[in-house]
Formats: sequence, structure tokens, C-alpha cells
Amino acid sequence: MCQRCSWARDRLLISYHDQEWGVPIHDDRALFEFLILEGAQAGLSWSTILKKRPAYRAAFDRFNARKIARYDEPKIAELLANAEIVRNRLKINAAVRNAQAFLDVQKEFGTFDRYVWAFVGGRPRQNHRRRLQDVPARTPQSDALSKDLLTRGFTFVGSTICYAFMQATGMVNDHLVGCFRHDELSIA
Repeated sequence: MCQRCSWARDRLLISYHDQEWGVPIHDDRALFEFLILEGAQAGLSWSTILKKRPAYRAAFDRFNARKIARYDEPKIAELLANAEIVRNRLKINAAVRNAQAFLDVQKEFGTFDRYVWAFVGGRPRQNHRRRLQDVPARTPQSDALSKDLLTRGFTFVGSTICYAFMQATGMVNDHLVGCFRHDELSIA
């Protein structure tokens, strides 16, 4: 039996842990999806968001930032009526605002990928944590990313959300050293 990070307790979290969490992502659409989902998760469990992810993909045009940036009040009202997603006006408005800011970043840097990965020097940071309680909620890199995103007009991008985003997208390897995924995702 393989050992994995202790937070992966149910079938959905185990699948996410084993196949997605911590795998470096360099696709702008996927990065945008995680940015929006991490913001939606604020105050909720990640398991809740994973269960709702298919509905989010459908409701938010598969995280097409160009489409989301043009959402108007009737579309926002439609989203607020959708029981399959988190119906929080601030979080939905943040997704629209973040799509607009995301497009601005793409225009300035060529890709969101190029911009966001610069906060870790273009390579995943390899951590060697032994216990879940050793994993911080934020780091100097997530503080810097959060601060820069906020100056660019993003919302729901506090340092804790940014660190969760960095973990999910493989910018940092926070699999515990005893987890089978830690070595698989380590870079020599």
C-alpha cells in the first residue's frame, strides 16, 4: 500500500492528490481555473469545490477568461441562481474581475504562465516537509504573488489563497517526504 499525504482521505481527494495536486501546470486556461477555484474555496473545504468543479466548468464556460471577462448582470444573476456552484456574489464578481485582470497580464507578459511562474524562479520549489503541520499557510513567495495580483486588480487572492494555488499548480512541491508523490514530483 502506498503512503500519501494525510489530507487525501476520500475517493475524490485521493484521486486529486494522486493525479493533479502538485503537478506543474503551464497552461494558461488551467492556471486560470485553479485561481478561480481557489478563490471560490475561501472559507470552504477543497472537497466541496472538487465536487462542484464539473458544474463550475459548465457554468463558467470551461474557464475561458475572454468569455468570463464579458459577463454582465444577467449572466451573474444566472450564476447566483445556480445551486451547483458556490452562490456568493463577491466570489462570482471576483471571477469576472479576475478574468479581466488575467487578460491584462497575458497582454503584458505574453502568457499568465510566464508571469506567475516568475514568483518561484520558473521552477517548482522543492520542499521537504515531514508532517502536515509543518506546511505553512503562506510563504514570502505567496505574499509577493498576492501583493502583485492585488495591484493588478485581482480579488480573492490573499496570500493563503495564493499559496494553495501554488501548491495545486505545482509551483511548490508540498507533498510530504513520506508520500509517494513527493519523489515523483521532485526535480534533481
